[in-house]
Amino acid sequence: MGRIVVTEYISLDGVIEAPGGGESYKHEGWTFDVERGEEGDKLKLDETLEAEVQLLGRVTYEVFATAWPTMTDVPGVEKVAEKFNAMPKFVFSSTLEKADWNNSTILSGDFAEEIGKLKQQVDGIILVTGSAQIVQGLVEHDLVDEIRLMVFPVLLGSGKRLFTEHPDKKPLRLVDSKTIGAGISVLTYEPV
Repeated sequence: MGRIVVTEYISLDGVIEAPGGGESYKHEGWTFDVERGEEGDKLKLDETLEAEVQLLGRVTYEVFATAWPTMTDVPGVEKVAEKFNAMPKFVFSSTLEKADWNNSTILSGDFAEEIGKLKQQVDGIILVTGSAQIVQGLVEHDLVDEIRLMVFPVLLGSGKRLFTEHPDKKPLRLVDSKTIGAGISVLTYEPV
């Protein structure tokens, strides 16, 4: 059975919008202002390499599908690009009509049912990056197995937040924490 692992770049005030650019947001690319160091680069590479598949929302999928195929020769990210481009990708969307990025499949219909099927089909880690609405749905339906937050020491003041209002309390347990680069906290949580 698959394990859903959510991984996010997040500001101290909870914003996850456009951390690497590619969207029209006034602070797009905000993560590039804080050095994550070799340890941060290795952490993101290892996280990508351990994943079997990606689960994405439409907006993140469209940004990734435009960016990652062009990054196979970019020093420092070529291994991540190679893995992202080759691995199976599932995009949950009610509006996307086609998914042309290599090994992409569109999921639609009942969210909890479709994601439950995906967890049954995959043996390994289902990596969710960005995709705030998908993450919110996963949390609401108790489908998340782990949340990894790379908390950047910056307040952005506005932008898409990872967590919004939801109907129930969701207790989590901190299973790992460390500081990397220029004061970035890496926090790993599991549901209680």
